[in-house]
Amino acid sequence: MIDTHSHIYSDDFDADRHEVIQRAQEVGVKHIILPNCDSGTLPQMLALEAAYPGYCHATIGLHPTSVKENYQEELALIKSELERREYLAIGEIGIDLYWDKTLLAEQTIVFKQQIEWALEYNLPVIIHVRDSFRESMNALLPYKDKGLTGVFHSFTGTLEEAQEILAFGGFKLGINGIVTFKNSGLAAVVEKIELKHLLLETDSPYLTPAPHRGKRNESSYVSLVCSKLASIYNLSEQEIDEVTTKNALEVFTKLLY
Repeated sequence: MIDTHSHIYSDDFDADRHEVIQRAQEVGVKHIILPNCDSGTLPQMLALEAAYPGYCHATIGLHPTSVKENYQEELALIKSELERREYLAIGEIGIDLYWDKTLLAEQTIVFKQQIEWALEYNLPVIIHVRDSFRESMNALLPYKDKGLTGVFHSFTGTLEEAQEILAFGGFKLGINGIVTFKNSGLAAVVEKIELKHLLLETDSPYLTPAPHRGKRNESSYVSLVCSKLASIYNLSEQEIDEVTTKNALEVFTKLLY
């Protein structure tokens, strides 16, 4: 299994980070992808990647909720990082209108700039969409058929939205603990989507799957997402593991190097 989205570099794991990674390894997690948020999270993320080379993999990006008045400074840092070293992907990027709608214009500028860099550096993108599906798709439209690839992280949309994303081309859908929530309705949507379009993720420390909901999430719990998908598709967990791992390697091609 590959946890394609985990913030285990965050302060929530300072007391037991090594044990968290050990538990992930014990359940069969072969790689953990670390999406960046902003300049504040960069040092912790890079330190974790350095501590577990070939296992934890850093990406670089400016999260939409981190887009403030100083967004140009943050973008300049991302550009310098892209020039400094190789990253697995550009992310976590996108548009989030759940908390604040006043910075939509700035979020869109930042989103598009990072897409441009993804194309320039031939990197996939990790896209965050919250209360912003139409705005996000509108921002992506100029890049259709340009070779952009990536994942719509934490997909919770309708079947029609899933079909629109997949018709755009180049994207997979990240499925996490939300699929185990009884009232989310996500399982009913997922069962109508071919497994070849899905990636496993946790979004640790958030969105903890049942039966641990309400507690801190961690990368080992990606196995619970795998188990839920096995029940949805009537396949074995090993089959889910194999297909979703293949899917992840199609997006995050640098994991093969």
